[in-house]
Amino acid sequence: MSETTLIELNENNFQEEVLDSTLPVLVDMWAPWCMPCRMVAPAVEKIARDNSTTLKVCKLNVDENQNLAVRYNIQGIPALLIFKDGKEYDRIVGAVPPQAIQTKLDNIL
Repeated sequence: MSETTLIELNENNFQEEVLDSTLPVLVDMWAPWCMPCRMVAPAVEKIARDNSTTLKVCKLNVDENQNLAVRYNIQGIPALLIFKDGKEYDRIVGAVPPQAIQTKLDNIL
């Protein structure tokens, strides 16, 4: 699969796309004004491509979905939340190299 499919999340589809997913889910919590978020975006897209059959990758704009940001106690962005079986399994806060993200994902994939 060469085309990256990043699912845009909002409060209406979060339950279905993340909590009810049969695959593990990586949720990129970001905002358009956040420079570190932009730095992490290519790594997130690469991870989506490299793990397209075993992982769902989603993006959530925290400015537009503040209830979810509060619900998951997002205090700094970018925040990458890893969900498995409907529960938060792990999280990475801040701009990190793609290898660091992939290493955390390899623990659950």
